[in-house]
Amino acid sequence: MSLTSSLRPDSNVAVIGASGGIGAAFVELLASDARVRRVHAFCRVPGEWEQDKVVSHRLDLTDEESIEAAAAAASSDAPLDLVIVATGILHRGECIRPEKAMREIRAETLAEVLAVNAVGPSLVAKHFLPKLRRDCKAVFAALSARVGSIGDNRLGGWTAYRMSKAALNMLVRTMAIEQARTAPESVVVALHPGTVSTELSRPFTARVPPAKLFRPRMAATRLLGVLDALWPDQTGGFFAYDGTRIDY
Repeated sequence: MSLTSSLRPDSNVAVIGASGGIGAAFVELLASDARVRRVHAFCRVPGEWEQDKVVSHRLDLTDEESIEAAAAAASSDAPLDLVIVATGILHRGECIRPEKAMREIRAETLAEVLAVNAVGPSLVAKHFLPKLRRDCKAVFAALSARVGSIGDNRLGGWTAYRMSKAALNMLVRTMAIEQARTAPESVVVALHPGTVSTELSRPFTARVPPAKLFRPRMAATRLLGVLDALWPDQTGGFFAYDGTRIDY
C-alpha cells in the first residue's frame, strides 16, 4: 500500500537530513513506494543508496548558497510534491547538552541550536517552498517536537531545544499562511515523531517505556501516514505521529 496516495502519481520528493535516523528511513520508504518517481536525499556529505530512484545531493543548513542550489537541483525536471525537513540537534558531546535549569543557559549553545533547528529550516523553506507543485496537493513538512509546544510546557528545562522548536513551529505557521496565497493546494505542517531511537535522542531514552520508543522506520511510516491524510484546510498545523493536533 502506498504511503503517498494523496499525492500525484510519479511524485518528485526531497528529504533534507537524509543521513539521520528518521531521514534515512523516509528515503528508504519513499524509494520503495511505486507512486514516487524520484527521491532527492540531501545531507552535508552525500551518501550511497541502493535504490536507483534515489539521487544524493549536498546541502549544508549553515550555507544558504548550498540550500538554493539544492532546491534548484531537486526541481530541475519537475516541481516537488513532497519536501520533508528531518534535521535537528539536541546534543553534541559535552559542548551541547539540554539544560536542566536556567543557570546552565549559554549564549553559544542557544546560537548553535537555533541555527540548526530554526534558521536552517527557514532558509530551506525560503528556497524549497517556491518549488512545490501548485496544481494539486503538495506538502512541506518539518520535524518539530512536542517540547516545542508553549502550551504543553509544564516542566521547564531544555531551554535551547524548546526555544528552537517553538521558533520552527512559528516558521511553519507563517510559511503556511504565505504559501496559501499563491499555492492554495499546499500543506505546510510541523510534525512530532514521538521518541525515536536515534543518535539525537538515545542518551535520553533510558526511562522511556518500550512501547513509547519507536524505531526510525516505524516513526517515518506513521508520519507519512499522517501527511497522506492531511489536506489544505489543515495547513499550518502541528501534528503528532498518531495524527492528533498539538497546541502550539
